[in-house]
Amino acid sequence: MAIAPQLDVQLREGTGKGSARALRRGGRIPAVLYGGKDVPVHFSLEPIQLHKELHQTGFLSKIFEISLNGKSEKALARAVQFHPVTDRPLHVDFLRVSKEGKITVSVPVTFRNEGSSPGIKRGGVLNILLHNLEITSDMDHIPSSIDIDLTGLEIHDTIHLKDITLPEGVVVAHPERDNDIANIVAPTVMRKEEVEEEAAAATAAGEAAAAAAPEGGGKEA
Repeated sequence: MAIAPQLDVQLREGTGKGSARALRRGGRIPAVLYGGKDVPVHFSLEPIQLHKELHQTGFLSKIFEISLNGKSEKALARAVQFHPVTDRPLHVDFLRVSKEGKITVSVPVTFRNEGSSPGIKRGGVLNILLHNLEITSDMDHIPSSIDIDLTGLEIHDTIHLKDITLPEGVVVAHPERDNDIANIVAPTVMRKEEVEEEAAAATAAGEAAAAAAPEGGGKEA
């Protein structure tokens, strides 16, 4: 489980678009904490700390420590709104989590031992079909990433969901949807050679069939 440092937060006195714009002009990022039996709490974040966390792997699967109203709570970042032009964060939604409940999070998929893949050594390319995997877990077993070993994989091999081992207490949230994770595809040159070989084989087969056919093309009367 990835646990982030305690966030630098400040309670917000007002809500709404006007209050949020004023916070941004003052150098803070508006945010909200919701979920559970408690009412939503509006607060602001320190932009430098938030920027640092956003650029680390697995931001949406980390458990953050948030201290508000004299109470420390654990929360997951559920959504981040970005400016359409500058790409700066404008607002962050956090969800309360507890040890008792199960939560669904998006966890990054990472690949290791590319050098031990014969297919990649021969020039094959790792084609990643799923960069993040949605899993369901309790708070104590959320992995920071799902690691996949590429050892022994050849060109045209595909990594399926059934081929990976998940940590204890973790299940895939959408197994019917997230089936293919990645595959090793042939490089462009190799694919061209394969196509040419297949075409040559088809031509040779056609010529052999024509040579074997009786002259005249039909039966005698």
